[in-house]
Amino acid sequence: MIVCLNLFDIQKLRYRGMRKFGLIGFPLGHSFSQGYFTSKFKEEGIIDCLYENYPLPEINKLTELIQSNQDIVGINVTIPYKEQVLQYLNEIDDEAKAIGAVNTIKVTRDKGNFFLKGYNTDVYGFKESLIKVFTPKSQQALILGTGGAAKAVVWTLESLNINYRFVSRNPKRTGDYSYQQLTREIIQENKLIINTSPVGMYPYTDKAPELPYEGIGPEHVLFDLIYNPEKTLFLKYGEQKKATTLNGLPMLYLQAEKAWEIWNRD
Repeated sequence: MIVCLNLFDIQKLRYRGMRKFGLIGFPLGHSFSQGYFTSKFKEEGIIDCLYENYPLPEINKLTELIQSNQDIVGINVTIPYKEQVLQYLNEIDDEAKAIGAVNTIKVTRDKGNFFLKGYNTDVYGFKESLIKVFTPKSQQALILGTGGAAKAVVWTLESLNINYRFVSRNPKRTGDYSYQQLTREIIQENKLIINTSPVGMYPYTDKAPELPYEGIGPEHVLFDLIYNPEKTLFLKYGEQKKATTLNGLPMLYLQAEKAWEIWNRD
């Protein structure tokens, strides 16, 4: 059953037990989450739920947001707050705690108080997407970027016994690379290259990670966690070299459904 609600219907429902979900981050111009969940609610006939964007210029505004929106029961977290949000949570799921990053929060309320529990559904989304296009055979991987999204990638690669090294502007671990250190030979040795950085994200679609792309060939897999635009310059360069390419949309859909499952648990 498909239910289409007009603005007046939605406004009425807000006063009759409407459950609200949303996305925090800053900025949020790149996000597809609101559109995804809004479409999901309409297609599945879910008429008591709304999903909204909550751009927070500072993560310390989270408490105020939840206090002033008593209908919020679930939150997604995106750049740059997946790590910063940890200090504001009452409890963190064991896997998310081990990863060190949260992208999903369940909000429960009791007598005016609220309780926040954090989860990481990026791991599920990334792993399920990756294994469809990449078969690990003692392969080497490069992870571009070291932020919160990279932590979910690391957790997944370790679970699949895939060796990896980070690439960043200022490497902090022995053995990792700066972009300037990358050579054609290094790229050839690492058949899986994952971009977890925001380079190439809307509106800066004319940018790509600075790699020696001449080292990429048909045996490579390039995975860009960015999904807006659907085909980044990074992926276009990979296609030109006949590599397998994948953007972040499949991961988004999978992690979103896992978040929905978490929010609806008793």
